[in-house]
Amino acid sequence: MRKTERRARKAALEAAIEQQRLDLLVEARRWQSAARSLEVGWQAMQRYRLPAIGGSALLLWWSLRHPAAAKRIAKRGLFTWVTARRLQQLRRVLPLP
Repeated sequence: MRKTERRARKAALEAAIEQQRLDLLVEARRWQSAARSLEVGWQAMQRYRLPAIGGSALLLWWSLRHPAAAKRIAKRGLFTWVTARRLQQLRRVLPLP
């Protein structure tokens, strides 16, 4: 009697483990499909990493050599960004045709 109970318990545990493995495979596939767009974006960023580092180094070098011009451009850029955001918010409140 004891041996049959152990065999039954072992079979039940093996079935539970097999079901957990199947659930894990299904969830892994769902995770991969959900993260696919993020992965593609990350790969694109990695492709342009070196040019971005080089461009930012050149921009830093230029801004150190011309601090007044860099400050003026930064102020204009900030003004443009804030204005664009406010116009966007205004378009949401007052929908224009």
